[in-house]
Amino acid sequence: MRNGKSMSDTEQFGQIRNERIRARQRAERRKRRRRKMWITTGIIIGCIIILFITTWQVIRFLKKGKTEPVIEEVPPPQKIVHTPPEYDVQLLSINEYSRPGNPLEEVKGVVVHYTANPGTTAQQNRDYFEGLSLSGETYASSHFVIGIEGELIQCIPCQEIAYASNERNADTIAIECCIPDETGKFSDATYQTLIHLLAWLVGRYDLDTCDIIRHYDITEKACPKYYVEYPSEWEKLKKDVSLYIEMNGTVEEPVSDTEEHE
Repeated sequence: MRNGKSMSDTEQFGQIRNERIRARQRAERRKRRRRKMWITTGIIIGCIIILFITTWQVIRFLKKGKTEPVIEEVPPPQKIVHTPPEYDVQLLSINEYSRPGNPLEEVKGVVVHYTANPGTTAQQNRDYFEGLSLSGETYASSHFVIGIEGELIQCIPCQEIAYASNERNADTIAIECCIPDETGKFSDATYQTLIHLLAWLVGRYDLDTCDIIRHYDITEKACPKYYVEYPSEWEKLKKDVSLYIEMNGTVEEPVSDTEEHE
């Protein structure tokens, strides 16, 4: 009887343990089902929210497209000075030292120089460039020379390079300005011709006043002397070019320029 009772207690204990295990398993299954249900519900709600936001954005975009057409901003037409100052065309002869005849394929700027020989005229400086073809003492020239009285001589066609601005010879127009004294300051007549010439060149080559530079800006040579020593005067010069364009420029299409030497 003792052995039989003992066996019954063991079986009862085993049954209780099995029931507890099954209960825990059922509880785990319920937890997993609840987790899965919450995850599924969250995904569904997230998808609904994304779909709602996307639909709202599309509707908003379509409404905006209908009621608010996109208008491209067109910049105002730029004024251009179509007429250069009067000038005398005295082209240098083709030679190795002052007019090589090499093409100037693109103009990206205009370089202002000073002659550094006070009291000389535009004609004398032009003739000096021509004389280099015989003397061969150096390489030098300029597209234009402006005299103390405001006279203007063209020495090199604008379609050819001049020997004036070092590594910028290949993409700039050069202007030499005569000076009355050692200060290097341009006379009023020289200044007025220079402003007009620069305004015309800016329009002709689709440049901006920031494309007007000094020889100094290329090589740090003190040229043009006065406008290197007084940077504020150089800034004023560029502002005067802008003012000249504003006062004298027009937005009409320029007349075709057929002059051979320009």
